[in-house]
Amino acid sequence: MKVVAFNGSPRVNGNTAQSLKMVLAELEKEGIETEIVQLGGRKVFGCLACGQCGKNKDNRCARKDDEMNTFIEKIEQADGIIIGSPTYFSNVSTEVKALIDRCGYVAKANGGSLLRGKVGTAVVSVRRAGSTFTYSAINFFFGIAEMVICSSSYWNMTLSCDPGDVQKDAEGIQTFQVLGQNMAKLLKQVR
Repeated sequence: MKVVAFNGSPRVNGNTAQSLKMVLAELEKEGIETEIVQLGGRKVFGCLACGQCGKNKDNRCARKDDEMNTFIEKIEQADGIIIGSPTYFSNVSTEVKALIDRCGYVAKANGGSLLRGKVGTAVVSVRRAGSTFTYSAINFFFGIAEMVICSSSYWNMTLSCDPGDVQKDAEGIQTFQVLGQNMAKLLKQVR
């Protein structure tokens, strides 16, 4: 089994990345292969609504001027998907929104099997407020894609601002550890 985690923050080792690593550490303890993909700060564009993915029916976006198809391929090969995002004005980062829109459109245009039945979970970092909207945006994507959504003992988020602040958030750390344990169990049950 494999889980791919997308860091939607442009900070390569910021609080979102550190939070994702906490979840992945728990999965690795259970023998699950993991990969973290740096999405934030990368060259990705929004959906053009051209509909070509529905005509091509190849589980790929017709747009070839960025790395999105590489990310979609990683999702296709994974059993579990984690999308991590900082909270920007009460929502996901631009790069995460592009991933949600384009991967979601490709999945639906190709019959939905690209994501159906995979386990998905959100990981959110926030300075103060707005995290529930970010958390919801990611989970709405997983829900409409017919994925199995994994939860924890609290919403999967940390209160943190400066890189490393997540290490001071005891409840956030516990939430991410439980999330990793729950995701490992769920993956084994689903697969």
